Amino acid sequence: MTTIGLVLLASDDAETIQQFSHALEELSISPDVCREVPEAVGLLNRRKFDAVIVDLLLGEQAGLILDEARLSPSNQKAVTFAISGNDAEGTAFRKKTAFVFERPLSASSIGSTLRPAYGLILRERRRYFRCPVSIPGAILRRAKPEVCCNIVNISEGGMALSTFVPLSSGEKVHVQFTLPGHEVPFLAESTICWLKTGHIGIRFASLSQEHKSELQGWLSRKLEEMLPELVAGKFRKVGGGSLPTPVDGGQD
Repeated sequence: MTTIGLVLLASDDAETIQQFSHALEELSISPDVCREVPEAVGLLNRRKFDAVIVDLLLGEQAGLILDEARLSPSNQKAVTFAISGNDAEGTAFRKKTAFVFERPLSASSIGSTLRPAYGLILRERRRYFRCPVSIPGAILRRAKPEVCCNIVNISEGGMALSTFVPLSSGEKVHVQFTLPGHEVPFLAESTICWLKTGHIGIRFASLSQEHKSELQGWLSRKLEEMLPELVAGKFRKVGGGSLPTPVDGGQD
């Protein structure tokens, strides 16, 4: 099954882990399970997650996971969830999250909370989603010959391309390309951020708002095309014929 997103699930309760793992996998979301707080905090420093689910039964230190997610450069915009505890001390932790799963848990209650959050998870996934492509492009440099290249993947923030023309890391360039299905070419002021044999990483430094919106919409559609039909069908029933749209919130 195609995995659409990755979620950090922090809980040491076997039944809770089983319930959430099943619910997430039904939505093509892969859970990374941590049973201890230090393990979860460590993973947030090493890996990118689209969402973070924290069981408040982990105790007072459960808040450390939520704090670390907000402080982590790669996870500060991840969608956060709390699984309710059995006492009042979890009230403060609840305020740190966007959604709360209330106990007692059931497949129905978990699903009813996950569904409205799914669009947000897709939006977060889209922010760094690298869509594989094979399209021609051109690197334009001031007072130097144009470099023809082949773009192999593209994301909101940049692209990877193949060329054997020698270039320099940190070099400022413009990249011209046309998205599949589009007619008007894009022109992006960019920076070369990495070099490998035959391949170059480009980071967009400036992209017009119109082109940025077009790129986000195109990436959203490509990401949604990856949804298994079983998952897509669930949302068509709930949403009256369409999937939840990953609406941009002005985040880069």
